[in-house]
Amino acid sequence: MRLRIFTEPQQGASYDDLLAVAQEAERLGFDAFFRSDHYLAMGGDGLPGPTDAWTTLAGLARETSTIRLGTLVTSATFRLPGPLAVTVAGVDQMSRGRVEFGLGAGWFDAEHRAYGIGFPDTPERFDRLEEQLEVITGLWADTTGSYSFDGEHYTISDSPALPKPAQERIPVIVGGKGKRRTPALAARFADEFNVPFVSVEETRTLFSRVREACEKAERDPSTLAWSNALVVRAGADEAEIARRAAAIGREVDELRENGLAGTPAEIVDRIGAFAEAGTERIYLQVLDLSDLDHLALVAEEIMPHV
Repeated sequence: MRLRIFTEPQQGASYDDLLAVAQEAERLGFDAFFRSDHYLAMGGDGLPGPTDAWTTLAGLARETSTIRLGTLVTSATFRLPGPLAVTVAGVDQMSRGRVEFGLGAGWFDAEHRAYGIGFPDTPERFDRLEEQLEVITGLWADTTGSYSFDGEHYTISDSPALPKPAQERIPVIVGGKGKRRTPALAARFADEFNVPFVSVEETRTLFSRVREACEKAERDPSTLAWSNALVVRAGADEAEIARRAAAIGREVDELRENGLAGTPAEIVDRIGAFAEAGTERIYLQVLDLSDLDHLALVAEEIMPHV
């Protein structure tokens, strides 16, 4: 089981806050540092204001050396696919091949209105996501130096398809709870399928849908990595667990039911249940970025046992 750190900077974090967490996560041996791609807080004031996901990751690429870096997930509504392919490939070069790329359809209407970003209806957003996945992966993979694509929403004509990533293939992450299009897109484009904030039972159901989509697409499901995102609140005792839950405005009992909360031994057992459901990676959502001792507890008391 690989444990990855997942942050939500729109809730209130500067670049320096994120740098401190990323460097500490690297020092402690976590597999990756990921961040969301949002421009508006979901509750609270979000001070000092949002940071752009790929600008942040470009900086972190130069200030870390081993930890993998990525987004859960970049919204297809935020950027055009050609420039986004250039940006992500550039950050991969800056990191010397440590980038992973999560891309989703977008969902948070309020942030689109707050920053003047168009927000089509759900079917169109998924149509755009599909075309973006095809264009971006096509630009990275093209060997002719003249890539073209004629879609309903995007047209590419004779692109040199540059720059190329440092990696032979940047891992692509597709995720979500959709019943039809999400599994089909994962089977077609993804290197990893991720499900956010669900139970072990729902994880099994969502994984099963993607496996069925892989079979229809004549793809071996074992070529996909399988992951969850779950909030984590660990503590050496009940008082510490309660303090960490209160710091993010959550109740301990609710977190025990819906996330990874409790003593290290409890969380190890809970992770084991997800592993039995097929999970291979867990993105640990860390919402209190000032509590670096929390990262150390997870690294020292949980990570060696999973």
